[in-house]
Amino acid sequence: MDWKSLNENYNDLIKQLFHAKKWEDRAEAARQLGFLQDGRAVNLLCKALKSEKDSSVSLRIIEALGRIGDGRATLRILENLNYELEKEHLDKRNLIFIIESLMRIKDKRALPQLSPFLDSEFEEIRNLAVKAFDSIEPRWREILEGEKRQKSIKEIFDARL
Repeated sequence: MDWKSLNENYNDLIKQLFHAKKWEDRAEAARQLGFLQDGRAVNLLCKALKSEKDSSVSLRIIEALGRIGDGRATLRILENLNYELEKEHLDKRNLIFIIESLMRIKDKRALPQLSPFLDSEFEEIRNLAVKAFDSIEPRWREILEGEKRQKSIKEIFDARL
């Protein structure tokens, strides 16, 4: 595709993300924006994530932000993670999408919020958290060993920011 066609496609997907009536269409627009991996979409996807009411669309937006891999999305995804943790019942699927996206973005600001998942009761979540730590900070085990005697995991990675 030439630049003009790509730009028209991008603009159509953004319109669909914000204005489509059906949640399926909004979710598909978010998914396609992720496949484009165009950094221009990050701020708009973050805005859509903040206002989106449908959880399936929100997950697709988070997935798209992870595919793009831009650190500007980290704080918005972490807000979504905190929202998920406040729910009465944890949804493993939502946590998996969030952790995978943060892992792809590789922003160290996510480590303090991901640290509780290293001790998750769910093996799948625990393994994914370890994988995320390995991806974001490959030396995390060394850092832990050096500082764990004095601080919690969350305190260690909060201090490193």
